[in-house]
Amino acid sequence: MPSVFWAGERRTRSANPSNRDPVRMSLAVSTNTFSYELQCGLPKPYKSAFEVNEERVWMDADGREVNFFQRNGSAVWIRDREGRRASYAGELLNTESVLSQLREPHLYPELSALRSEMTQWRFYHHFRTDPDSPLRHPQIGVRTPVLSHDGSDLAAALQTIFEIGDSETMDEAIAQAFPGADLEIEHQSGTFTVGIRMPGLKRTLSARELSDGTLRYLCLVAALLSPRPPTLLALNEPATSLHPDLLDPLAKLMVKASRNSQMWIVTHSTRLAEFVERHSGEAPIRLEIVNGETRVLGQRLIEEQD
Repeated sequence: MPSVFWAGERRTRSANPSNRDPVRMSLAVSTNTFSYELQCGLPKPYKSAFEVNEERVWMDADGREVNFFQRNGSAVWIRDREGRRASYAGELLNTESVLSQLREPHLYPELSALRSEMTQWRFYHHFRTDPDSPLRHPQIGVRTPVLSHDGSDLAAALQTIFEIGDSETMDEAIAQAFPGADLEIEHQSGTFTVGIRMPGLKRTLSARELSDGTLRYLCLVAALLSPRPPTLLALNEPATSLHPDLLDPLAKLMVKASRNSQMWIVTHSTRLAEFVERHSGEAPIRLEIVNGETRVLGQRLIEEQD
């Protein structure tokens, strides 16, 4: 948590410089039905990583907000399945969201529905490609419609796309990235192994021989072509270790995946962002650092004009 907070000057609420706004991080999301907000910060005295200060779940109904849950410090109330506002009977840890501590979800259908939707969101941050990475070794051959967060079941996920997913688009993504190459999933004693047959070679290259960028590209293909697409799919630095020639086919795949999932892509690669904008028509949101604070590019000018 200390690394999340901005270390610069903070606003004060009075003439007393020591009376600064509390150090808080606020996160908020809106689904098709509900809105959710969480505020957390460092406890005083400092004992743990963070604590939840405020939390709220609500929906808009005919232009007015209907709250289903509200938490402010130790004060907590919830709306039950009868629509009545009541004190929350359970004990909440101050270091966790109510959505991770919800007991008897049938009593609170709105919160249960929101939790169910949010647990289906997928976040892919990093795929190991070192020699000991599970991506380079045989994997148990089971039906895998959703790639694991670390890509450890890559071969099974790709085989599942071949069998019940959009295999045509996957073949196209491989052909655009590696002209003349064919993706092969080798089967042996109940395990699957990733391989690629490249033009000019008389044997298949095994996963142990593939470059880091090739393996990561295959992981991104498996994540984006999941036969069970999520409502939200987030990719952090997908261009890491990728050859520049792979960025255009990756961008096309991202745009196609956005037809079934809301895409959230964070990248330092301006080239990838340009390809995504070219194929989707959506301009990227650019960030800048101002006095150590990360801001949306142009935000400072807007605030100065206001």
